[in-house]
Amino acid sequence: MNDRLSPSIGGRGLYSRAGVSLPTGGLNIRIVATGLLVVMAAIFITAKYFQDVHPAVGFVRAFAEAAMVGGLADWFAVTALFRHPMGLPIPHTAIIPRNKDRIGDTLARFLLTNFLLPRLIARKMQDVDIAGAVGKFLSQPAEGGGRLKLGASRVIADALGALDQKRLGGMVKSAIADRLRELDLAPLLGQALQAALAEGRHQPLLDAAVQWGSKTLDLNEHLIHQMVHDNSNAIVRFTGLDESIAKRIVKGLAKLLADMAAEPDHPIRLRVEEGMAKLALDLQENPEVQAKVARVQAELLDNPAVKRWLDGLWEQGRSALLRAARDPDTMLAGRLGELITQFGTMLGEDRGIKRTLNRYARRAVVGVVDSYGETALRLVSDTIRGWDAKTITDRLENAVGADLQYIRINGTLVGGLVGVAIHSVDVLL
Repeated sequence: MNDRLSPSIGGRGLYSRAGVSLPTGGLNIRIVATGLLVVMAAIFITAKYFQDVHPAVGFVRAFAEAAMVGGLADWFAVTALFRHPMGLPIPHTAIIPRNKDRIGDTLARFLLTNFLLPRLIARKMQDVDIAGAVGKFLSQPAEGGGRLKLGASRVIADALGALDQKRLGGMVKSAIADRLRELDLAPLLGQALQAALAEGRHQPLLDAAVQWGSKTLDLNEHLIHQMVHDNSNAIVRFTGLDESIAKRIVKGLAKLLADMAAEPDHPIRLRVEEGMAKLALDLQENPEVQAKVARVQAELLDNPAVKRWLDGLWEQGRSALLRAARDPDTMLAGRLGELITQFGTMLGEDRGIKRTLNRYARRAVVGVVDSYGETALRLVSDTIRGWDAKTITDRLENAVGADLQYIRINGTLVGGLVGVAIHSVDVLL
């Protein structure tokens, strides 16, 4: 056994009261127990050699002799629990390895009959305020926020890291594409356009279009001159009228655009607004227009560029979520943190919600225990059955090994005291 001596382990009172001071450092407690037995043997041999020197030596000899018997008996008993003493197949030894299956079944049945009874769980949970505890935890960041942030961020980060990202990404992108295909886009566009026209939100768009037209005209004035020149006959070109016509066209277009920019009620702007209003109505009511929008929508979703955009969208979202999950300070910041705090406050103050949630929690826990208690216990039993003898022996020995060695020490000291008592009776009689 490799357990070490610990001042917190019970069962030490005897040798403590007897004046024995055991080291509490790294000395192996098995060595202490075995060393004490060797010391008793040495004392016995020495006392036997000098037993005629003084009558008191007889008491020392009796103590050491009985201590050896007690120590050896307890060594045999402790060893017999886990293995055959000295490798000899003595009957009724190596008890735990031979009975590990029965131990597993007994342990599982003990858990079922003493801890996992639905009525017992229900009675215990009557006094458990789960909703109140959760509410306090969520509504008091100073007490629970750090744990909540660390716990939530760790769970999310671990979950994202454990998932098959290629498969998950494919599922997410497929789900987004399916939702976009199912979306009836034309009526939504029509309603949005109609609302924009009613609130005048289209005016900045028209202003921007007019400004874009003016800049485009300035940048492409030479093209108009070239077009007029190319489409004029030889006489017009010879007389230079083509250049004059081109300048007039440019000047007229520039004035038209300037007037449209300055006059919100310009006839052309009103015509454009009428066309936009008609388009909004057609998007909501005209089946032909809606069919055209649906075809364009399908073509866009099948476009490789859109698929690449969805890929990028998924990667950006996943990266952002991972960054947030790995940074607990941002996990519960902003609106999400406010909502969680408000929910926690509501749980702590609203007795009706608290009572409902506590009742639901009790029913859920009792239902799980009732439905899966036997399954959980079979898991315990089957797990122990699956362990080999060495595994279960080592685990149990490591769990209680130090206390078992204390038994050897106590047995040695108790045996010595009994030996002194017997020798005293023998001397007196």
